[in-house]
Amino acid sequence: MSNSSPDTVTITASNPAVKVRLSPGVKRLFGFIVPVNLGIYIVVGAVPGILLPLQIQGIDEANKAANLAIVTGIGAFAAMIVSPIAGLISDRTRSRFGRRTPWILGGAIATGLTLFGMGFANGVVQLVIAWTIMQITLNLMISPLTALLPDRVPSAVRGAFSTLVGIGMMVGILGGQILGASLASDIQAAYLILPGLMIVIIALFVVFCPDTDSRSRVNEKFSFVVFLKTFWVSPRQHPDFFWGFMSRLTLYTGYFIITGYQLYLLQDYIGLGDGAVALVPVLGLVHLVVIVVALAFAGPLSDKIGRRKPIVIGAALLMGISMLAPMIMPTVTGMFVFTAICSLGFGAYMSVDAALMSEVLPSEGTFAKDLGVLNIAATLPQTIGPFLGGAIVVGLGYIGLFPVAIALAIIGALCIAPIKSVR
Repeated sequence: MSNSSPDTVTITASNPAVKVRLSPGVKRLFGFIVPVNLGIYIVVGAVPGILLPLQIQGIDEANKAANLAIVTGIGAFAAMIVSPIAGLISDRTRSRFGRRTPWILGGAIATGLTLFGMGFANGVVQLVIAWTIMQITLNLMISPLTALLPDRVPSAVRGAFSTLVGIGMMVGILGGQILGASLASDIQAAYLILPGLMIVIIALFVVFCPDTDSRSRVNEKFSFVVFLKTFWVSPRQHPDFFWGFMSRLTLYTGYFIITGYQLYLLQDYIGLGDGAVALVPVLGLVHLVVIVVALAFAGPLSDKIGRRKPIVIGAALLMGISMLAPMIMPTVTGMFVFTAICSLGFGAYMSVDAALMSEVLPSEGTFAKDLGVLNIAATLPQTIGPFLGGAIVVGLGYIGLFPVAIALAIIGALCIAPIKSVR
C-alpha cells in the first residue's frame, strides 16, 4: 500500500515479515499519540464517569438514573450526527496547516470553554444544553484526530499504533476517574483544570507533529447530495465496512448498557451507597492494568501474524463472557471479575479492530468522513445504551442489563466473520 503523506513509507501490508522503516515524522507521531489521547480521555473519563453523574445526583437524587439517561442520550445523539460532518469538513479543509490541525486545535479550545461553562450549570436543562455542546466540540477534535491512522501511519504498523492510541485512552480514562473523584467536592475547579491540561497537550502536538499543507487539494464540488453522503457508506458497494460497522454498533451498545450505569450499579445493585464513588477509580485501576496488557499484546500480535479477524472475534466473545460475573455474583468481587475479563476483551478488540477497519475504508480522499460514519457505531450506542438501559432498569431491575449486553456482544463477534478483504 502506498500512502501519499511525506511522513509515511511505501510498504507491503500483506507481508507480516516485512521490516518497516519509519521516517522522523512518523516516529514523532508515535511518540505524541499517547499523551494526546491521554489529555483528551482524562476529560472523557472524569466528566461522564464521575462529575456529570454527581451534578445530576445533586440536582435531583430521586430521578438521577432517568435524568442521566436524558442528558447523556441527547448528547450522544448530537455526537453521532456531528462526527461524520466534522470528518467531511476536515477532509475538505484547505489550509497551510493541513486538513486536520485547525479542527484538532480549535475543537480542543472550544471543548475547554464549554466545560468551564458547564461547571456553573445548576439544572437538568442547563446540563443537557452544555453537555450537547461539549459533545459537538469534542467530536470536531476527535474525528480529524482518528484520521491520522489511515492518513499517516503505514499499514504494517497500524496494530502497534492502535495499541498506543488505546493505551493513551485507557490511562486517560483512569486518570480522569481518579482526578474526577479527587475533585468531586469542587466541580467548577475540575472543569477548569482538566480541559486546561488537554489544551496544552494538543497545542504541543500540533507544533511538533504538523500536518502537510492542503491548499493545493482539489475537492469534489460541494452539493446537497455530497452532504447527504456524509452519513452513508453503501453496504452493497462496501460490505466489509458494513459488517465492521455492525460489529462495533452491537458490541458497544452492550458495553455502554453496563458501563454507562457503573456508578449506579455500584450504589444500588451492589449496595455500596455513598461508598461507590471511592470504588470507581479502584475498578478503573484494574481496568487500566488489564487493558494495557491486552493492548500491548493484541495489536502487535495482529501485525506480526498478519491476521486481525480471529483476535477481534475472540475479544468480543470474551467481553460477553465477562458480563456473567456480576449477574451471578452481585457483589464487589463480581464487579472486579467483570472488570478484569471485560477489560482484557475490550483492549484486544479496540486495538485490533481499529487496525482492521483502517484497511476497509472506502476512499483515501474521505478517510475522516468514513471514520466519522464508523464513529456512529461508537456514539449511537451512547444514545441507545442509556435509554435502553433505563428502560431495562425500570422494567426488570439492574440485573436485566446483563443478559441483553451478553447477547449484543455475541452478535458483535458474529458480524466480523463475513469480512473478506482482511484476514
